Amino acid sequence: KGRAAEAEWDQRFAAYSAAFPTEANELVRRLSGELPEDFAEKASAYIAEVAAKGETIASRKASQNALNAYGPLLPELLGGSADLAGSNLTLWKGCKGVSAEDASGNYMYYGVREFGMSAIMNGVSLHGGLVPYGATFLMFMEYARNAVRMASLMKKRVVFVYTHDSIGLGEDGPTHQPIEQLTSLRSTPNLDTWRPADAVESAVCWKKAIERKDGPSALIFSRQNLQHQERSTRQIADIARGGYVLKDCAGEPELILIATGSEVGLAVQAYDTLTDQGRKVRVVSMPCTSVFDAQDAGYKQAVLPLQVSARIAIEAAHADYWYKYVGLGGRVIGMTTYGESAPAPALYELFGITLENVLETARILLLKSRAGA
Repeated sequence: KGRAAEAEWDQRFAAYSAAFPTEANELVRRLSGELPEDFAEKASAYIAEVAAKGETIASRKASQNALNAYGPLLPELLGGSADLAGSNLTLWKGCKGVSAEDASGNYMYYGVREFGMSAIMNGVSLHGGLVPYGATFLMFMEYARNAVRMASLMKKRVVFVYTHDSIGLGEDGPTHQPIEQLTSLRSTPNLDTWRPADAVESAVCWKKAIERKDGPSALIFSRQNLQHQERSTRQIADIARGGYVLKDCAGEPELILIATGSEVGLAVQAYDTLTDQGRKVRVVSMPCTSVFDAQDAGYKQAVLPLQVSARIAIEAAHADYWYKYVGLGGRVIGMTTYGESAPAPALYELFGITLENVLETARILLLKSRAGA
């Protein structure tokens, strides 16, 4: 019965291909998961434009800007949000809602059903022909955890968009402030979790997620504005490697600062102060740990030289994950408790995710390193 149905389909598609060759080729392209030939080139040009513009904006807004650039290039893109489109900023200029009356759109209003949304995206990806993305707050990833795991288990091209990424969302309080979620996502096999530091990294992580064919990606964006970071052409290219040297010193560093997302700006501030004090410091931005871990040993050594043990990781999320990069002798400035309800600056002060704490921690580590030498 199956062979007969397939033979009938093949015969019908052959007739369709003869009558409508352009449409048939486009269908084959989408079902095979291949992107338009000009996507990579045009996406790279957009990333260069973002770098030249140098905007200081929230990464959720940078994400929307990237969708406005990439969306018109990708007719197979199917977006959506779990009743948070206005907060997730996942609607782009070419979006049209899918409804019972009109299925020709490219955006799903899923309603308050994070698991249902994520499971539907898995089904869409399994069918083929579309690249689904869907959004909610990072905290609400918990409702969809088993669907995220299934996407990872099946290695399907699904893009999970999570905004409001840390205690930086402020007054909504500990019920809405994610702490352990980044660790959970990063620990999930086959899932690439990106937490970009600014608009440039946001554009790169969207490109990487769309291009990836062998598994899902989670893109983690902020509500608060993130300071633009200047980069060379080489550094922009290295974002796609998951971790790279953003700021450096002459020769081998005494101290390495590792950060992601909004905390990269804090690491750069500490770098500037310590450099002015005559210290040799490096800042490593690590937007995607799994992609960095997959790099060759030579590249990883060039970014995080094993002989430099004085290291500080800075992230407004659970601290324990970062000991794999700083070692037991390093320090992690992050969260070990749930958050509180207060404006973001007050929370960062309360939990010690501040320039003063980074500098004091660096002073202690450098003294210890010198004593050891």
